Amino acid sequence: MKRFETPANCPCYAKAELLADYLQTNLPNFRVHKITLHPDKWQQWLHDICETNGWEHRQCPIIWRELLDRGGKGQLLGGLKDFLEYAQKYYGITSMMLIEEMLAIAEENLQAHLEIVKEDEEIKSLIKPVQIWITSASVPICYHLIPLLANGEVFGMTTEVSIHLLDTEQFKEMLCGIVMEAEDMAFPLLRSISEHTKIDQAFVDADIIIVLDDVLLNLEVQSLENYVREVSEICQVYAPLIEQNAKSEVKVISSGKTFANLKATMLRTYGPSIRPENIIAISTSWESAAKAMLARKLNMNTAGECLCIKDVIVWGNITGSNCIDLSHAKLYGYDCAIRGPPNFQRPLLNMIYDSEWIHSELVSAQSTLSSRVSRCKGTLPAHAIATVLRYWYHGSPSGEIISVGILSEGQFCIPEGIIFSMPVRFQNGNWEVMTELEINETTQKILRRLSHELVQEKLVALKEINEMHPYEEE
Repeated sequence: MKRFETPANCPCYAKAELLADYLQTNLPNFRVHKITLHPDKWQQWLHDICETNGWEHRQCPIIWRELLDRGGKGQLLGGLKDFLEYAQKYYGITSMMLIEEMLAIAEENLQAHLEIVKEDEEIKSLIKPVQIWITSASVPICYHLIPLLANGEVFGMTTEVSIHLLDTEQFKEMLCGIVMEAEDMAFPLLRSISEHTKIDQAFVDADIIIVLDDVLLNLEVQSLENYVREVSEICQVYAPLIEQNAKSEVKVISSGKTFANLKATMLRTYGPSIRPENIIAISTSWESAAKAMLARKLNMNTAGECLCIKDVIVWGNITGSNCIDLSHAKLYGYDCAIRGPPNFQRPLLNMIYDSEWIHSELVSAQSTLSSRVSRCKGTLPAHAIATVLRYWYHGSPSGEIISVGILSEGQFCIPEGIIFSMPVRFQNGNWEVMTELEINETTQKILRRLSHELVQEKLVALKEINEMHPYEEE
């Protein structure tokens, strides 16, 4: 096979092209691959291709020979003169095209090339990539999240994404490194990835905003109220920018190791025009970790599609006091005396008789589960964010319970106006609280306690901000 590379307006290419087309038409095993470039890009491209292959060539066009069945780099033939000699020597064929014809065809080639480029640009302009902004993008969660967003599993294999990484100036070099690495992975659906350190540029045209800002909790250094104030100040900066710069239907996701609920609550408080149903906090990390711990207790291998645990509910403050509720949890495909079809399920609590283990490992504030989730480095929360986004765009599995922190409207007697993790289903691009679920009196008492904690946390945040800005209204 012969390859021809040239600027689109090269008259010598016109003559070589006509001869190559004749040879391809009349010789059974002769194949030609032609690539035209804009004249402005020719010199740089020629330099790069010659440097890559160790060639010396300065003319237009450049022609080389490739043996498809052998692999390896191509064999340089040269320019027009070299190709004419090659065709005459091996095939006894040459070209008698006049210079006037060469110039006319060269002009036609340039116009055809420009039309193709214009058409490609128009097609690309019709493909609107999902604009994703990630705050505090230097944290490990972001590093693990980028491949999940760019590989097509979240938004679909036909949806492109543009990712914007936002952090402070001190992390600029790290952000540049993340951008370079993502570009080198050459994801087909990653339209662009960029770093940003100017806060006034934040959230422009955002479809999705993922808030990963955390504070390093050390109550021996400063009080909890100071940390709450720090979180509130961050949200007071972000919320107006989201209202001003992001799209009206923007989806805002709060995650991280600390104050996930409070961040979502304060973004809603300081961004009243942001649709409340579009602000959520991610609790799926706890859900996944709980399922894994239960599987280990039951000596299950959850690698198979049929063997799984579903409908574990996470209530309350995702990164604070929460409750793992197994009263609706189901076990599918478990190897026991009773067998059934793939959709046959057993109540999970009927299969675990050690209630003391459940309390110590899953439910108590100092549980093993709490310790595991708080120590995770990034893969688990990144997977949780990607999973919830996939459900948000494509729907969650039919009948399955998903736990998400959402703005309470009084469901399950939870006070209104706080972000509270509760059971939902995703469908048609929205979520819906599964209010049909029955909860017992013990769980209801726990919800009242968890609600009180979140209400107090919100009141402290508002008090701290009002003390800093006494002349401003809430």
